[in-house]
Amino acid sequence: MKLDPKPLALLAALILLALPLTGSASTWLNLTLAGLAMGLIIFVIASGLTLVFGLMDVLNFGHGVFIALGAFMATTVLAALAPWAGSQDVLPNLAALAAACLAGMALAAAVGVVFERVLVRPVYGQHLKQILITMGGMIVGEELIKASWGPALISLPLPATLNGIFLIGDVAVEKFRVLAMGVGLVVLIALLLVLNRTKIGLLIRAGVQDREMVEALGYRIRRLFVGVFVAGAALAGLGGVLWGLVQQGVEPQIGAKVNLLLFIVIIIGGLGSTVGCLVGALLVGLVANYAGFLAPKAALFSNIGLMVAILLWRPQGLYPVGAK
Repeated sequence: MKLDPKPLALLAALILLALPLTGSASTWLNLTLAGLAMGLIIFVIASGLTLVFGLMDVLNFGHGVFIALGAFMATTVLAALAPWAGSQDVLPNLAALAAACLAGMALAAAVGVVFERVLVRPVYGQHLKQILITMGGMIVGEELIKASWGPALISLPLPATLNGIFLIGDVAVEKFRVLAMGVGLVVLIALLLVLNRTKIGLLIRAGVQDREMVEALGYRIRRLFVGVFVAGAALAGLGGVLWGLVQQGVEPQIGAKVNLLLFIVIIIGGLGSTVGCLVGALLVGLVANYAGFLAPKAALFSNIGLMVAILLWRPQGLYPVGAK
C-alpha cells in the first residue's frame, strides 16, 4: 500500500516552522536533533505497544512495567560492569551498554511470558477487562520492583565515552542521543522487514484476519501471538534502558509516567500502525522540545494539544491500521 505523504509533510512543516521562531539556525538545529532523538527513543518504547495492539488487538495498560524492568535491570548490569562502563575506551563502554540492553530485554521478555499467560490470555477480545487487569498487573509489578530494588531513585549514569557532546560548529549533539537514534532506526527497519517480508509476519497478519483458517492450515497461531507479546515486552525493556539513561536515573514509577505519553503516540499515529507510531513519536518529541524552548509552561500540555489537533484532522490517526 502506498504511503500517505501528508503526515510526513506535516512533520517537515513543523520542523521548518520552528526555524524562524527559535531565533537562530544553531538553536533550531540543536532543538530539532534533540527532538528527533527523543522521538526515536519514544518510538522504541511505543513500538512494542503498537505491535501488540495491531497484531493481537490487546490494550496493554501494563506496558509500563516492562519499561521499568528494563531500566532497573540496566542499573544492576552497569553497576556490575562498572570497570567497563567507566573505561575511557569506547569498546568496553559499548559492550557494557549492549549487555545492559540485552539483560533488560531478556528480563522484560521473561516477565512478558508470565504476564500474557496469567493476565492477558483470559481476556482476549475483551477490551474493558484488558484495561482493568493490565493496569492491576502494572501496579503489582511496581510493588515487586520496589521489593527487589527499593523505592528510591537509583542513579543510572551513562558510560564514560558516551557522556558528552559532538560539537559541529555551533551545533552540540549529545553522543548518547546519536546512538539512541541509530537504535531506533534499527528497530524500525527490523519491524518493517519482519512484518512485511517474512513468513512469520505474513502468518501473524493472516491470523489476525482469519485465525480459524490459519489454524486449519496447521499453524499454531497462539504460539505466534505469544511470541508477538514477548517481542513487544522485550522492546519495552530496551526502550526502558534508553529512557533511563537519558533521564540519568530510574524509579519504580518510571514506566507509569511514560505510559500516558505512549498512548498519545499510538493514538496520534493510528492504533496498530508501525509507521504511524514512528511519525507520532517524532511529532511528540519535536513539539515537546520546541514548546519547552519557546513557551515552557505550554510544554506541560503540548502533547495533549498535539493529539487533539491531529484527531480533529484525522479521527483515526495519521496512519490507520491498514497503512502499517
